[in-house]
Amino acid sequence: MIEIRRSEDRGQAEYDWLDTRYTFSFAQYHDRAHMGFSTLRVINQDRVAAGRGFDTHGHQDMEIVSYVLRGALEHKDSMGNGSRMVPGDVQIMSAGTGVTHSEYNPLPDEELELLQMWVLPARRGTEPRYEQKAYPESERRGRLRLVVDPEGEQGAVSIGQDARLYAGLLDGSESIRHELASDRSAWLHVARGKLTLNGQELGPGDGAAIVDEPTLTLENGDGAELVLWDLPRA
Repeated sequence: MIEIRRSEDRGQAEYDWLDTRYTFSFAQYHDRAHMGFSTLRVINQDRVAAGRGFDTHGHQDMEIVSYVLRGALEHKDSMGNGSRMVPGDVQIMSAGTGVTHSEYNPLPDEELELLQMWVLPARRGTEPRYEQKAYPESERRGRLRLVVDPEGEQGAVSIGQDARLYAGLLDGSESIRHELASDRSAWLHVARGKLTLNGQELGPGDGAAIVDEPTLTLENGDGAELVLWDLPRA
């Protein structure tokens, strides 16, 4: 079963420096029918104006994954980490007992676009942790590159939950297959471009909840950049 959540049905908020779309309930946007999926709690697609960003704020007991689509992201946190992310970079901040951080667009004349994704942790009250890695376009082109994994397999960043995140780029004649175990479900998010999922068309910002589909076929890509969460059965 594939249930599509269209881009225009998402929640949204617009400020002078931020244009954001919420796949699931977040902040002032509340939709009881869309509170998350399996252990996936948040997918926010943010566009941040040049030189602006999120001031220092706190989190607790959440696995927070950031994935840059365009521009650059500057990160600082109370654990002493400071870094800059560019497209293809993946960052995880395991908030655990509590952490504060800020996220900024350091570029003076270019917009930042990123995905902010939150996963509920398997255990609460763990030691906060940070990790960041780069996944070049060549590793994501025409395939699903594992970028988040509980054990950090295949060079992925590690997460405190039975959840795996894949990133892919799909264009032209490329086709991607992913096998989904019977005790698993998945959420696909198309960040940009178009593709078909098992014959169903998805456009930019569309998402899909996937259950009882043993094989996923992604094809007919038109400049598509996508992420796929492989999760415990919803």
